[in-house]
Amino acid sequence: MEKSYYDPKDLKKFGNISELQPKLGKKFFDYYGEVFKEGALTQREKSLIALAVSHAVQCPYCIDAYTADSLEKGADETQMMEAIHVAAAIKSGAVLVHGVQMMNKIDDLTM
Repeated sequence: MEKSYYDPKDLKKFGNISELQPKLGKKFFDYYGEVFKEGALTQREKSLIALAVSHAVQCPYCIDAYTADSLEKGADETQMMEAIHVAAAIKSGAVLVHGVQMMNKIDDLTM
């Protein structure tokens, strides 16, 4: 089997990022843990948001983690795909709205 740049086994090593900078690693993981606790949003809703953002930022490790987490938290495949479509719509909208920059530059250059 061909080796992939992103090895799914590396996800299990995520906690090791603290090894070279323990103080900052601890702060990150404390923050990360707090963010995903139940609050105004349920843990299921937060997991769906994380899944959508994972796709928007194209993090294969995050996609794997939050696909499993979303299922564990009770989301179904339809909800998960809808969340991904929301992320895709926002990302494509962000690309398109930057077209205004191009239009402004065209105006500057041709007037």
